[in-house]
Amino acid sequence: GRYEVWSWKTASKESLCLMWQKVKVQLMLSMSFLTALLWYCRRLYSFLAQLLKRWSNYLQRQLIRNLSVLPEVDLLGYSAREWKGETKQAKQMREAYEELFRSCHIKYLRQVRRDNYSVVRAVLFQIFSQGIPFPSWMKERDILKLPEKLLYSQGCNWIQQYSFGPERYTGPNAFGKLRKCMEALKTNWAEISATRDHEERGSMCSTLFSDESKEYKLYEAIKFIMLYEVVEAYEQIKSRDEPVHNLFSLLFARDSSSDPLSFMMNHLNSIGDSICLDQVELFLLGYLLEVKIRVYRLHRFNTEEFQVNYPDEYRREWNEIFLLTEDDHYYHIPLFRT
Repeated sequence: GRYEVWSWKTASKESLCLMWQKVKVQLMLSMSFLTALLWYCRRLYSFLAQLLKRWSNYLQRQLIRNLSVLPEVDLLGYSAREWKGETKQAKQMREAYEELFRSCHIKYLRQVRRDNYSVVRAVLFQIFSQGIPFPSWMKERDILKLPEKLLYSQGCNWIQQYSFGPERYTGPNAFGKLRKCMEALKTNWAEISATRDHEERGSMCSTLFSDESKEYKLYEAIKFIMLYEVVEAYEQIKSRDEPVHNLFSLLFARDSSSDPLSFMMNHLNSIGDSICLDQVELFLLGYLLEVKIRVYRLHRFNTEEFQVNYPDEYRREWNEIFLLTEDDHYYHIPLFRT
């Protein structure tokens, strides 16, 4: 009987040992598998994190590359990078930037893409980013009807010769293209100015001013509004119904813009393509948008023309925006900090 009990215990022990050996092997295999799986997951997570970071950096670089108005940079740092050396011009520019920093409390600037839409872009970007509403005259009339009015009511068939900046296009489709430009301006302006949150408005501006096809429509709409107002002023001068602003007298006094057609052919059609706005057109731009445009002209440092307002006659309730130029051709946006 004792032998049988011992044999049963021995057999049970051996069976348990055998089972444990099998379970131990399975556990070891499972642990090895889990360890390998965890190692793989960690490698996969690390790989995906790096991939996501690279993709995010790529998208950020693409966005910055496409932005036509860059994020703010330190004013004096920008001056030191752009105007190195000891030439007379470099020294004068650095002195002008230092004067802006010290006396005008301008600490930063936003670079604006250097093309022939530069000044229109800098003005319109500030209007949108500050949430400035439509000028009073735009609230009283539908700007979408201006191309139709000019073409049909006032018989200006020559607007078919209108050119859209770099797209040197003329022909019967000009009317339809102008209508789309006016729609883009009205829609975007109304949507952005109605946005009260500053950060959200800034995000909307970044999106809009990183899409060339959309922002070019805005600039062409502004150009056409300038043309429309010149036609209106010209008709008033001919009919002598009511006095017009003296800036129109300056504009028509030029041999190259003695009437609306020559103004369009010799000036407006080339804006965005081969030329930028000159000072007379800057007066007109500020007048139409009902903003006081203060320009710091660094190449005129230490002269009375260092700070110039466009227009020089403005209403107290008009919003003020600021530009900075080194050559009256390309413009940047100065930023103030107290």
